[in-house]
Amino acid sequence: MPNAAIKTPGPDHPITLAAHAGRVVVTLNGATLADSRRALLLQEAGYPPVYYLPRADVDMRALARTPESTYCPYKGHAAYYAPVGTAGPGIAWSYERPHAAVHAIAGHLAFYPDRVDAIQVD
Repeated sequence: MPNAAIKTPGPDHPITLAAHAGRVVVTLNGATLADSRRALLLQEAGYPPVYYLPRADVDMRALARTPESTYCPYKGHAAYYAPVGTAGPGIAWSYERPHAAVHAIAGHLAFYPDRVDAIQVD
């Protein structure tokens, strides 16, 4: 997307990012899809908090990239991932080259709570 606007988080649209001290486990179809003690917690404006898990803690063999993509002026271009062998919508997303303000989420995935069995946070 050439010439896409890049916005910096601030008082009108705050974004905070911090290491989560506990464990985050994502299950799908009764199996553990991700298990991390290295998740990042992103809180953005009025949106619900989102946990970003390192790819190394996600069973990436179970996911395939979809053709879907979106753009957020605060975070960058998002890529989406669906379970291998399904034609359904993505269950996870990733900012593979995020904007500088949220660069720490590079190499991480976040999951839609309503598209997996559970996201357990300890």
